[in-house]
Amino acid sequence: MHNAAFAALGLDWAYVPLPVPPERVGEAVRGLAALGFAGANITVPHKQAVIPFLDELTPIARAVGAVNTLVVRPDGSLLGDNTDGAGFMADLWAHGVRVCGSMGVSEYKPSALPHSHTPTRALVLGAGGAARAVVYALAEAGARVAVANRTQDRAQALCQALGAALEATAETQSAQRDSECLSDLRVSAVRPSSRLSAHPFPDALPELAAEAELIVNTTSLGLHEGDPLPWDAALPFRPGQVVYDLIYNRPTALLALARSQGATAIDGLGMLAHQGARAFELWTGVAAPAEVMLEAIREP
Repeated sequence: MHNAAFAALGLDWAYVPLPVPPERVGEAVRGLAALGFAGANITVPHKQAVIPFLDELTPIARAVGAVNTLVVRPDGSLLGDNTDGAGFMADLWAHGVRVCGSMGVSEYKPSALPHSHTPTRALVLGAGGAARAVVYALAEAGARVAVANRTQDRAQALCQALGAALEATAETQSAQRDSECLSDLRVSAVRPSSRLSAHPFPDALPELAAEAELIVNTTSLGLHEGDPLPWDAALPFRPGQVVYDLIYNRPTALLALARSQGATAIDGLGMLAHQGARAFELWTGVAAPAEVMLEAIREP
C-alpha cells in the first residue's frame, strides 16, 4: 500500500522489507539514519525490542508499550510511535462514527465526512496488545470504555496502566472537543482513569451490551474457520449500535450476526490502511492518499 501511495503522488520513495533477527535489532535500528531511511514499520516480534534504541516515544507508544512506526528525524534522532489507535479512530471517522466528537490520538481525518453515529460508551473485547491501542484511543477521545476479558485481572491491569498514562498526559492534550457532542462535554471533566473499567467475559456481557453504543472485538476469535464467537449469541445487537472487528482477512461470524440484527458492522481492513496512512504522513510530511492505500490492500 505504501508503494502504491508513493506512485500515486509521484514520490521517488520505496518501501522494502528488511528481515532482522532478534539479536540484531539494535544494530538495524541504529543503521536506519546512516542509510538514509525516513523511517520504518516494526512488526512482531520486534515491537517491544526496539524501544531501548529509540530517543523518544509518543504518548500512545509509551502507554501501549509497543512501537509499530519508527521515524528518523532530520537530526538523526529516532521517534517511536504506534499508529494503531490513530488508524482505528480514522477508520471509524471514515464510516461516519465520531467518538465523542473527537479524533482522539490523531488529528488525522481521512475526509470531512458527516457522522451518523456518536458513541460515548464502548465495550472492548480482549485485553491484548491490539486492545491497548484501541482502549487508549477511545478513552483519550472521552469515551467510557468497558474492557471484557476471560482473565479479568489482565483487563484490570490494562485499565490501570492506560488510565495512569492518560492522566499523565491529560494536561498536555490540546485536542478541542466538538460542541456538537454534548456528552463529550460531560465526560471531559472526568479523570481518564475513571472512564475505564474491567469486567469478566462472558459473565458481564448482558449488562455491558445493554449500554454499549460501540463494541470492538480485539481478540483473534474469528481469524480462522470454526472459531467460537467472541460474544454470547443469545445477546442481541440492535440498530444504532456499531460493531467493529479488528480482523480483516476474512468475513467474521461476529459481523455477520451484528449485521443481521441491524447493527452497523465494520471490519478491520480500513484500520490497516489508515494506520499505514498515518505512518506515511509521519515519514513524508505529505497527506496520504488513504483510498489508494485501501484499494492496494484489497487487491488479491
